[in-house]
Amino acid sequence: MSMVTIGIASLDQSLDRARRALHGEEQGNFITFASHELMLKTLTPKRWELIKAMAGMGPISIREAARRTNRDVKSVHGDVQVLLKAGVIDRTEDGRIVFPFEEIHVDFVVRAA
Repeated sequence: MSMVTIGIASLDQSLDRARRALHGEEQGNFITFASHELMLKTLTPKRWELIKAMAGMGPISIREAARRTNRDVKSVHGDVQVLLKAGVIDRTEDGRIVFPFEEIHVDFVVRAA
């Protein structure tokens, strides 16, 4: 089963993980955001619904994603564009979209101001 960890990491933390990966240390799959606010702005409830509907499904069309989430194609298309730009989902060569993970682990800490 393929799993991705979605969380918050500084640039230094991300670079450290990349360095360790270049030295052959297994890192796993990560999607990271620079801040909690950016993560919440990008991963809205409707986009989470879309990601969950796509998890483990392989490449699908935007129309199929809309059908699976019971939403209109135009709204899903807008969310897909945001998720593509953020690197959360990918586009295949034939234009379909894919979230290639079956399991999602969310990991972040919120500290007092």
